[in-house]
Amino acid sequence: MNPVKEGTLLWKPDKKRIQHSNLYHYMAWLKQHKNLVFNDYSSLWKWSVSDIEAFWESIMQYTDIHTKNAYTSVLSTHTMPGAQWFSGESINYTEHIFRNRDENKPAIIHTSETRKSSEATWKQLYQDTAALQQTLKNLGVKKGDRVVAYIANIYESVVAFLATASLGAIWSSASPDFGTQSVIDRFQQIEPKVLITIDGYQYAGKVFNRRKVVENIQANLPTLEATIAIPYLDTNASFDELQKVTLWSEATQANETPNLTYEHVPFNDPLWILFSSGTTGKPKPIVQSQGGILLEHLKTVTLHVDLHEDDRFFWYTTTGWMMWNLPVSGLLKGSTIILYDGSPTYPDNRVLWKLAEETKMTVFGTSASYITACMKDGVQPGNEFNLTHLKNISSTGSPLPPEAFVWCYENIKKDLWIASISGGTDVCTAFILGAPILPVFAGELQCRGLGAKIESYNQAGKSQLEDIGELVLTEPFPSMPIYFWNDQAGNRLHESYFDVFPGIWCHGDYLKVTKRETCVIYGRSDATINRGGIRIGTSEIYRAVDQVKEILDSLIVDIPRNNADSVTPLFVVMKEGYTLTPEIKKEIKRQIRTQCSPRHLPTGVYQVSDIPKTLNGKKLEIPIKKILMGEPVDKVINKGSISNEEALDYFIQFAKQHLLHD
Repeated sequence: MNPVKEGTLLWKPDKKRIQHSNLYHYMAWLKQHKNLVFNDYSSLWKWSVSDIEAFWESIMQYTDIHTKNAYTSVLSTHTMPGAQWFSGESINYTEHIFRNRDENKPAIIHTSETRKSSEATWKQLYQDTAALQQTLKNLGVKKGDRVVAYIANIYESVVAFLATASLGAIWSSASPDFGTQSVIDRFQQIEPKVLITIDGYQYAGKVFNRRKVVENIQANLPTLEATIAIPYLDTNASFDELQKVTLWSEATQANETPNLTYEHVPFNDPLWILFSSGTTGKPKPIVQSQGGILLEHLKTVTLHVDLHEDDRFFWYTTTGWMMWNLPVSGLLKGSTIILYDGSPTYPDNRVLWKLAEETKMTVFGTSASYITACMKDGVQPGNEFNLTHLKNISSTGSPLPPEAFVWCYENIKKDLWIASISGGTDVCTAFILGAPILPVFAGELQCRGLGAKIESYNQAGKSQLEDIGELVLTEPFPSMPIYFWNDQAGNRLHESYFDVFPGIWCHGDYLKVTKRETCVIYGRSDATINRGGIRIGTSEIYRAVDQVKEILDSLIVDIPRNNADSVTPLFVVMKEGYTLTPEIKKEIKRQIRTQCSPRHLPTGVYQVSDIPKTLNGKKLEIPIKKILMGEPVDKVINKGSISNEEALDYFIQFAKQHLLHD
């Protein structure tokens, strides 16, 4: 595929789609109930970030969030960190999940490599959640206690979370592909009372028995009082080796139809604890509030994802990534959510498109890497599958290159809304999102999210347009961390986000805001390529390298030198049957010279068998950079957070053989 110019107009929503959208309805509601008139998204966004109290109060009212007590103020202060939202108010997240349920409608469609596709109705979800709530109560779980889960992306994971949140207890989960120490490093910090676990899982056709891992986790969590075990890999698993264990079937069994009760907690009380990827040192335990998440997620799934009750919402994820939490919130709109546990490329790249056809999926959430993999493999989903119901492709994890936008329109569907989004675990949402009333431009994210005052700052801390700068948030945001666990003084929180520009959230991404107010993400700002004082994001290099048909994947790092320009080695994974030849190296450099600049050509190109990635599939750009600069591996990488630890060996040896640092 020939490169397409960034910013090329690819799609516009028609009048019918615009008028059917929740965003259109919300703007009409503002006119009717608040006497506020907005004729386009731009004016709406500007109001939402200049009068944030009025905006978030309108979201409370428009989405009909139920409260037990009246709030005394919308926002305590505009100072960050430390802003408190809706003080005095008490709520419960789970209550909002079940408030408008249609008992006979499917709430969750779930399938995996080991389980056939199955539907759980709202009635079943309610009954199982209520039964598990009673079991947790019997185990002594109460407000503020931690319930942790070592669990796959399966139906039981949603039930367990909802039951936990209904009690005002605090949820945290880890995916079973996490290594033993990685899980212990997370859960030990938060001292859980109950562990919910599976016995193992299957991925890419391979079986992974995790019972010994679970035994080690249990032994290293002295605060555990009970374990609830799910026979997932082996339906006959007994878990005799575990202490104080209850089988899932017993935990969700009720002698009579149970009723859910809801523990109403202050708006700013914890809902869950998410963990940073943990590539360096112990993962940061990020605590987010019941009210902040409820408010932000309702805004996102309603106005930006545009979910309706008849939608079927899917995101490919694991329970160890924040993108598990966001799709669960699709239930807040009464939508049906779709869960898949397994490899997205087993037996081939068509498995998720087949799932889309079978489930009549309307919103397909995935990663940029999956779309580019399908593109390179010549998959044509629109010709191979019936995707009549599909209206939206959403993508995150890394920037979606312009060519991938074009591929979607040429190979999936002509009338398709593509929403490339960007955010992070830190806020458990996206700052930059899609909007169903806006056009789609190649390589660009449609808009800054409502209520999120995102700006691009230069090094002097000034806002700018059409130039690449630091992605910052200059006003408080409801789903920001209320604190890090065990960080009483707030030092780790401050160092993570507020050290660069005091009082301003600095996210660590490079961002360009265009004159038409779309956005382009250029990767992590601390992984930027800086040659002769001119910086570009790694995503621009990857986009150019992706044009070389023999290349499967790549990673580039920029290593500064004291007395010379930086060294920028490029590492490439070749497609099966190809090796890196002088001709391919020449083509790589031609693409980078043409699409980026001659200044940013790599100082060397090297073939590797694999690129080290986190368990969530993100390239380890910064840790690899530090290894090549001579820093000890154990100090820059938590190996338990890596999906392919063996891929590190090449870079460790490379660092010894090529002294790239002064």
